[in-house]
Amino acid sequence: FEAGGTQVPSNIAPWTIVGQESAILLQTQLSSCFERNKVALKMDVRCDNCPFDGVGVSHPGFWGMKYKVVFFVRSEGPLDTTESLRKSEGGGILASSNINTSESEISNWKRMETTLVADASSSNSSLYLTTTKKGDLVNMLINLKPIIFRFLGGCFIEGQTLRNAFRWKDRVGPWEQRPGHFGDVWSYWTDEGFGYFEGLQLAEDIGARPLWVFNNVDTNIITPFVQEALDGIEFARDEATSRWGSLRASMGHPKPFDLKNVAIGNEDCGKTNYQGMLSRFLLSFFKNYLAFYKTIRHANPDIQIISKPLDHPADMYDYHAISYLLQLTFTYPHEAIKMFNNAHVFDKTPRNDPKYAPIGDIQAKHGTLLGAVSEAGFLIGLERNSDHVIMASYTPLFVNANDRMWNRDAIVFNSNHVYGTPSYWVQFMFRESNGATFLKSQLQTPDSDSVPASAILWINPQDKKTYLKIKVANVGNNQINFKISLNGFESSNATKATKTMLTSENALDENSFANPKEIVPKRNPLQSARHTSSSFIDTI
Repeated sequence: FEAGGTQVPSNIAPWTIVGQESAILLQTQLSSCFERNKVALKMDVRCDNCPFDGVGVSHPGFWGMKYKVVFFVRSEGPLDTTESLRKSEGGGILASSNINTSESEISNWKRMETTLVADASSSNSSLYLTTTKKGDLVNMLINLKPIIFRFLGGCFIEGQTLRNAFRWKDRVGPWEQRPGHFGDVWSYWTDEGFGYFEGLQLAEDIGARPLWVFNNVDTNIITPFVQEALDGIEFARDEATSRWGSLRASMGHPKPFDLKNVAIGNEDCGKTNYQGMLSRFLLSFFKNYLAFYKTIRHANPDIQIISKPLDHPADMYDYHAISYLLQLTFTYPHEAIKMFNNAHVFDKTPRNDPKYAPIGDIQAKHGTLLGAVSEAGFLIGLERNSDHVIMASYTPLFVNANDRMWNRDAIVFNSNHVYGTPSYWVQFMFRESNGATFLKSQLQTPDSDSVPASAILWINPQDKKTYLKIKVANVGNNQINFKISLNGFESSNATKATKTMLTSENALDENSFANPKEIVPKRNPLQSARHTSSSFIDTI
């Protein structure tokens, strides 16, 4: 009920009354048993002969997700409550549970928990208090073999104002004690069930290194925020005997997390709400950045620090691909073509500068084949410059089909199904690039500048064999004949070559729940290939 804010009485949306308004009085109060989350709902039942179905409150639910119901209750008398999951249309009961308590049991706040297991399917249901398929989304991540996991975002950490910024200390500890906050950049409430600790856990679970992105603020109030960043690093990295390490241990993870990368700010946090007049922005942010940089570097010299502005001291620079694209007023599909043409953007960057980390929106904004191939071209450019580009991260990763804030993320899901967009499958096709050996290669085609290509040697950890992987991206309308020559490569086994293609009849085709495998990588023997000496000939 905290979504209405701490100015009580407040509205309780999206909760609604069950029964006649005259039968029950609802009012929010700052009276809960949690110091950080004080908002509670008082229900004053006024009916002497209440209806058979009871009176209370109902939550519309989140598009059919399954429920474990946890609530804290305090009552002036004995309580008989029913928790039920009902169809949004027709009101049929899918699951229910009953809890009876005596007055002595609930004279003070008491935790109640029950699990609602539906005996029928419903894509949309509501939770009545009168009183997702496990693991499939994470498996989609694991299949990409990520090396780095960037969290908690982007604009989500900023807030249009500091009141709605992400503060990690309020997002750890028991879930019910977290106050939540309104993400006013994208206009939705979050109860912080996935917070700083969960981000660290997820990175560990999928075998990736965590990359924590935290906020920056106006210089006049920066000191406590710098300390908050230091405390967050201590929470992740220090022993269980330290102040913040002990909190991590109390949450069930005594062993430190492998946090070695942090990013200061997101896209500079260049909002006037933070910095005052825009003319003050550059100087103000530079002072802010140095305050974070110097303090973190002194306390944790081994941590790699990432910044976006190129004139700041840093270990890596954040290149937000989509940010640069949107400086021009292109509309799709021009954005996709622009990203494709940026395949050579790092070819001539000075090699004596800090490394680059394109960890922003490595995507062309749409879930079509055209967007995916454009991203593939850009990623080939990153692979060709892997001496200077250390890491890259696709964002955003997930989108619930019922609440699309971004069109379209890599992984689309609802309460019953999940599928990868063509962009997801591009990431899948690049998953062996980490730790591979880059080979100099030449694509012999009349328009080689517009057809990016790369080659790597990759050792399969399962069979211990070495494989040559060649990637080529063609975003044009016409099929291209090409020849790839590799100096020093023995081609005696070229007849065993295979070709994996991501293609479709129309460049604007995309996957869907109805046809989730419309565009996926298809692998076939390279029947048309001819091999002479060190050359391969084929078409794409």
